[in-house]
Amino acid sequence: MKRIRIEDAVGSVLCHDMTRIVKDEIKDAAFRKGHIIEKKDIPLLLSMGKEHIYVYEKKEGMIHEDEAAYILSKLCLNDYMAATDVKEGKVEIKATQEGFFQVDVEKLNRINQLDDIMIATRMGNLPVKAGEKLAGMRIIPLVIEDEKLNSAKKIVGNKPILKITPFKKLKAGIVTTGNEVFYGRVKDTFTPIIAEKLKNQGVEVIEHITSDDDTERIKSSILEIKERGADLIICTGGMSVDPDDLTPAAIKISGAKIVTYGAPVLPGAMFLLAYFDDDTTVMGVPGCAMYKRNTIFDIVLPYAAANIKIDKAHLSKLGYGGLCLDCEKCHYPNCQFGGGV
Repeated sequence: MKRIRIEDAVGSVLCHDMTRIVKDEIKDAAFRKGHIIEKKDIPLLLSMGKEHIYVYEKKEGMIHEDEAAYILSKLCLNDYMAATDVKEGKVEIKATQEGFFQVDVEKLNRINQLDDIMIATRMGNLPVKAGEKLAGMRIIPLVIEDEKLNSAKKIVGNKPILKITPFKKLKAGIVTTGNEVFYGRVKDTFTPIIAEKLKNQGVEVIEHITSDDDTERIKSSILEIKERGADLIICTGGMSVDPDDLTPAAIKISGAKIVTYGAPVLPGAMFLLAYFDDDTTVMGVPGCAMYKRNTIFDIVLPYAAANIKIDKAHLSKLGYGGLCLDCEKCHYPNCQFGGGV
């Protein structure tokens, strides 16, 4: 790569895109890589602040930014994703299908510790839709030693650092508990909210049972819904520490193995997660989900919809980013709540 004055550049071939930025008007390449500089181009280049250009002289062991960006994209690209063409030395990756997006953060961090390489991703452990941007990558200089790219390849191995798990067509049942609802003293306003969230996630509600505050009856309701073929059982009501709140005990004696009763998320600290031996998922959803827009239920539901089991260790990490900020205008899931674990 050789540096020459613009006035001496006529007839030279650009080795990289040259971007023109005009505030509120344009940010795009005025000249693409491979363009042959003409005399008429010189005034525009000078107005862009370019008094010199680089002419690419390929050397053994050096990789141009366009090829390097393509190589980096291959370290990220996985099923249900597509990469854009190289533009201004950068490649972006987008989702081609709705699903649950995950990032191997440990590998990502190790790659970004290498000199002259960068990969930026959106937050992981959140749902994404087809067409949404997932990541962008490039090298910092115009050329890079191939040994640095080889170091990145070794970090990644044969498993890309990005992953999308498509959502499954699940069936769910809801168990609503509480004497106040069972005996008609108050209207059930909780079930419609849960049912709507399940519908929006593509989960079909096949059964709804209302139970009084009786441990055996709640247990029987859970098992009845399981027998109906539900993949996911949602229990609402009776999730606090009051003496009449019996839902956690009923889930325990139903035979489901409790992963956690309690999670480091606000709102949603009294959340319960359990699994039967056949992987049927049981969630005890605290009352905050009745009046808060987003809670622990919204964080964990996409895992279930993608048929991804999570353990206590994973749930414990939800504390980082687990505080909803109650923004006046909610942007979830495009925010820090619940992502990045």
